[in-house]
Amino acid sequence: AKTGRWVLEFDPAQRKKIDPLMGYTTSGDMLSQIRLTFDTREEAVAYAEKEGLAFRVEEPKEPKRRQISYAENFRYDRRTPWTH
Repeated sequence: AKTGRWVLEFDPAQRKKIDPLMGYTTSGDMLSQIRLTFDTREEAVAYAEKEGLAFRVEEPKEPKRRQISYAENFRYDRRTPWTH
């Protein structure tokens, strides 16, 4: 969906609190809600440098994919039984 985009997120300045009545998490830190997206890494770095923000670049990680065949669902020696 949003592949190939670089995201600038602010680190939280304070811990989130749990509301005792409703159980919601709350925070007074408005910057943690801001997510800026850029088309390239260079644009994101240039913006952070221009605004004087301390930043770190995290390279995207390749997802680990495990390929299994459809027949794996019906193997006799499965760890968990297949039920329907």
